Amino acid sequence: MKKNSSDIKKIAAITMARNDDFFLGRWIKYYGSQIGEENLYIYLDGLEQQAPKNAGKSNITKIPHQEQVVHKGDKTRILLLSDLAKDLFAQGYDIVIGCDCDEILVVDPDKEMSLSYYLSSIKNKTSVSGLGMDVGQDLNTEEQLNIDQPFLSQRKYALLSTRYTKPVVLFKPATWGSGFHSVKGHNFHIDKNLYLFHFGSVDLEMIKNKISDRNASWEKHLKKRARTIEIITKSKNKNKSIKTARILQTFMRPIYDINKPAMLGLKWVTTIPEKFKQIRI
Repeated sequence: MKKNSSDIKKIAAITMARNDDFFLGRWIKYYGSQIGEENLYIYLDGLEQQAPKNAGKSNITKIPHQEQVVHKGDKTRILLLSDLAKDLFAQGYDIVIGCDCDEILVVDPDKEMSLSYYLSSIKNKTSVSGLGMDVGQDLNTEEQLNIDQPFLSQRKYALLSTRYTKPVVLFKPATWGSGFHSVKGHNFHIDKNLYLFHFGSVDLEMIKNKISDRNASWEKHLKKRARTIEIITKSKNKNKSIKTARILQTFMRPIYDINKPAMLGLKWVTTIPEKFKQIRI
């Protein structure tokens, strides 16, 4: 589907990273190709942090690191990023994508549209989410990750995770909840053609190395990522319906937080459709 370039809105992507050069480099490569490096805004958590070699025209800001437990640190980061998004809207941006540096927002390849084209076509929303695809390693069939090759050429399976069905796209100023998991005061909309791929569980050895490199408060958080690998490895049925998962998450909400998706506690593993390999994430 073709669009006139005049129809494309001005889009920014923002993130925050610390000691995560590998994923941040991939984040820059993907979003830079979709919306332009000059529209990437990155906070580096620590004055000693170095930008990835492929940062190019990205807007890099280093901030002093504050040693905090995960929960408190998440709140500090999301308020900072929400304020950055508001500033970018004030500067003239029409859309802001906010996500962690191991998260990639993808349009269904069947639409034959770039991310910028597709987001520019969405009307009358405050925010939208893609369906969460938590990509993990099947220890029975998949080797350690080759960091020089695309993720999806090496990993076949994903957990259909409500944890990563996140409203990462804003169309107007708003405040995200911790981890981009909600937008305060606004409803939750899962777009039928968007997918949010999370790659933090893509390799077990990578997770182990991160655990040894972080303080104790981060250990539990990182072990949750290893849990995705365990679920995928042990799953007997790796062909659960993506379409049904999207329907469940659209209409099911936890009673303790109706502004987030639910899936009845189901741990569904799906085979990632071959069509996504063409994106070369």
